[in-house]
Amino acid sequence: MEILERDKEAAPAMHPDEWQARVQLAACYRVFDMLGWTELIYNHITVRLPESVAGGAKQFLINPFGLHYSEVTARNLVKIDAQGRILDGSAYPVNPAGFTVHAALHEGIADAHCVMHTHTTAGVAVACSEGGLQQTNFYSAQLHERIAYHDFEGITIHAEEGPRLVEHIGDRQAVILRNHGLLSWGKTLPQAFAYLWTLNRACEIQVATFAMGPARAVPEAIAARCSRDALQFDVRYGAGQDVFDALVRKVDRIDAGYKH
Repeated sequence: MEILERDKEAAPAMHPDEWQARVQLAACYRVFDMLGWTELIYNHITVRLPESVAGGAKQFLINPFGLHYSEVTARNLVKIDAQGRILDGSAYPVNPAGFTVHAALHEGIADAHCVMHTHTTAGVAVACSEGGLQQTNFYSAQLHERIAYHDFEGITIHAEEGPRLVEHIGDRQAVILRNHGLLSWGKTLPQAFAYLWTLNRACEIQVATFAMGPARAVPEAIAARCSRDALQFDVRYGAGQDVFDALVRKVDRIDAGYKH
């Protein structure tokens, strides 16, 4: 806990846009913790800092490796470059296996402002199933033709996997990493969250449904219509901002310490 004590020291001056990004990302880590989307000290949510902060450079925020999501704060988030090198003098390390996938998306997809990755039980279970996510429930129907798949290549520490991952993802923002877990990316953090929540919820319901026996399929035409009507992903309709804000208010009632 020695490093945690250092977090109490005076925060260095920084661009207000960076501080805003830090507070939002720290809040998201606490939301994940509240939802039970944690994997001890593993997995990551990353954001790309705006031009107003980074200028022409590519800079990102990531969780300090070794801390639980419930310990992440705006101040102890680590600023890194595209190679995962620490830029802000943080006393915390960064997990190289964690940033390899994120770096590939941030670098290879122009709109990937935020990247999220989880190992929830339901998500990994569906990722391990031969058929992947099936078109059988309300949430999977909203993701019709929105899901990408990437085959398992082992622990994600090899940069050469990145181009293959980006190619398999294309422009689809909900991703199932086979035998591994779930991933999403978004033009904003709330949009990435909306995709990931919907994907994870679809997986939870599929696991529960298949445990009871055969599932009733959603017809292709209905699924296509559901996907078109799923406005929560569209930036014109908030792209998950209202849902994310509601969850942050709930976090604030539990512990608003992430803001420091």
